[in-house]
Amino acid sequence: MRKIVIATLGPLLFCQLAQAQSFAGFHTSNYAGIYGVLTNPASAAGTRYKWDVNIIGADAKAGNTYASVKKSSLINQPNKFIRDRDYFLDTSASSRQYGWGMAEILMPSVLYSIDETQSVAFTWRIRAAANGGNVETPIANFFGIDFPNPRFVGRNYNLDYANVAVHTWNEFGLSYARVIKDDGENRWKAGATLKYLSGIASGYAVANDATFLMNTRRDATISRGTLKVGYNETVDNWENPDYKNFKLFENPGVGLDLGVIYEWRPDGGDGFGDYDSDAWNPDASTYKLRIGASVTDIGGIFYKKAPANADLDLTTGHISPDSLKYRDKEGWQRYYRRVRDYFTPISTYDGYFMNLPTALHLSGDYNIDGRFFISANAVVGFFSGKKDDSKNYAITQLQVTPHFDIRNFGAYLPMVVNRFGQVDAGVGLRLGPLVIGSASIISNLLRSQLNHADGFLALRVPMISLKKRDGSGGRYGKQLQQVQCAPN
Repeated sequence: MRKIVIATLGPLLFCQLAQAQSFAGFHTSNYAGIYGVLTNPASAAGTRYKWDVNIIGADAKAGNTYASVKKSSLINQPNKFIRDRDYFLDTSASSRQYGWGMAEILMPSVLYSIDETQSVAFTWRIRAAANGGNVETPIANFFGIDFPNPRFVGRNYNLDYANVAVHTWNEFGLSYARVIKDDGENRWKAGATLKYLSGIASGYAVANDATFLMNTRRDATISRGTLKVGYNETVDNWENPDYKNFKLFENPGVGLDLGVIYEWRPDGGDGFGDYDSDAWNPDASTYKLRIGASVTDIGGIFYKKAPANADLDLTTGHISPDSLKYRDKEGWQRYYRRVRDYFTPISTYDGYFMNLPTALHLSGDYNIDGRFFISANAVVGFFSGKKDDSKNYAITQLQVTPHFDIRNFGAYLPMVVNRFGQVDAGVGLRLGPLVIGSASIISNLLRSQLNHADGFLALRVPMISLKKRDGSGGRYGKQLQQVQCAPN
């Protein structure tokens, strides 16, 4: 399996990944609670929760555009994966090749409604993101098909720009949201999340303006090109077990999320059916149409480079292609140090700023009858160009989700298309305090070969009713009651 991954890396011989939407389908529900805050902090205002306490939540996804694996080979893994039998490469694609992946854990977190118009929230996330790509298919083939392959001898290749960046960090967020205007028919909300970031590990590699030629199977010429590499000192001093590296006050940074939401409530929201009348704020979902916009993950972390880091001038008259191959059980740090010695170091900075995967989120949710909704949201990733070397970026995508939501049950059918033209359909379920789902499970069940997958799981404290039942089984709220006194 490792050979499949390495074959997908292109000229950098590194993994190329990127980030996408968290908790897809569920995050726009009006029962999302604290999970909605992760995408748009304004969603905390006027929520149906007095308290929403998260116990644990996890979301992960990974994939690429170049290599696909036969589903049966994943279930019954062979001792050796064979190309065109167990895995397949998209060798004829005219587009450039990319990959993506993301993982995050939402640790114990809480949302609290001060009143019906304003809320605060505290979130703690452990996040990992990686991004990269921009490799033309012929170059991916050069490294991915039995490198060094004699069939590619005598061909000139030009690599203008290719990158990879990985990042793992702790994130503590403090959110405040409130209703800023409400005239009965139109309601506006705004919110912000200020984040304290604690970096764990990060790194990047960028190949620029490289031209190379394989003269023979044992000799190659690189006529020009640079390789910029940086990773932080923690990577060279990694401790076992892994949790020892999760230090809360090293590599500090600051982040910010900003969001706004508009809700259209004709006739003051009457007639759109809230079926959860004993909730904290039953007016929360009486909108007919909700539109939101937010910018998340503004900011980043500054890291000091490890002493072994060096940017390289790749120009060399003769080099053996075999010397550039990753060796079994070598370890990527040892591999980097060995390859570094083949080229000429160039001056570089001793630190770098790792940008977070900043993204613009646009969303809409149409309330059909208070139980059935249909939502749409778009994610536009920033920093996907060539300006910054050390960065993460989100995948640009569009998602449409019909969903059914009542107090203790929700069903979500996310349908997604991303910037690479990949189309997916999935399902999510909310069963009391448990949420589980995947934005690609339906489409992946219908495919014989897989090149991407995702899934999420969350466990929350069950919703607690703030209203009591009287002796006859009826419900009543906590309220002052007037007592009619008999006249004297």
